[in-house]
Amino acid sequence: MRIEAFLQQSPMFCIHHTARRFEALTSQLLGADELNFLEALILAALFFEHPAVVKPSQLADTFATTRGNISHCISSLEARGLVQRRVDPADARAYQLALKPQGRKTAIRVIGSLDKVQRGFEEKVGKLHLQSALRLVRALADAS
Repeated sequence: MRIEAFLQQSPMFCIHHTARRFEALTSQLLGADELNFLEALILAALFFEHPAVVKPSQLADTFATTRGNISHCISSLEARGLVQRRVDPADARAYQLALKPQGRKTAIRVIGSLDKVQRGFEEKVGKLHLQSALRLVRALADAS
């Protein structure tokens, strides 16, 4: 098609196309645990931050998403017995999050899967090229 020349030069199309491919890869990786990418990131964050207290607002800031998205994911993770909310003793309006034993096991599995994909990217394009590409994508995002 005639538009293909335009698409070959379009960073927006390339990033959009890549994002769709990554979504498919994420579904494949996390499908057995029935997690979406944000839920997987929440589990990983709770695993890595333990024993520090993690609040939903911190996750929203860290993952550049809304508190509503985080709340929805936490409710889903909580319903599956992976995460528990506790009222913050210092502020009864806030919650603290913690992994339950099954959540910890799932987090370890998720972290392993994401790490394996990361190593695959690094092997395929090289660690320095990957870091350079990340800087470029971030610069494009900041420029928009």
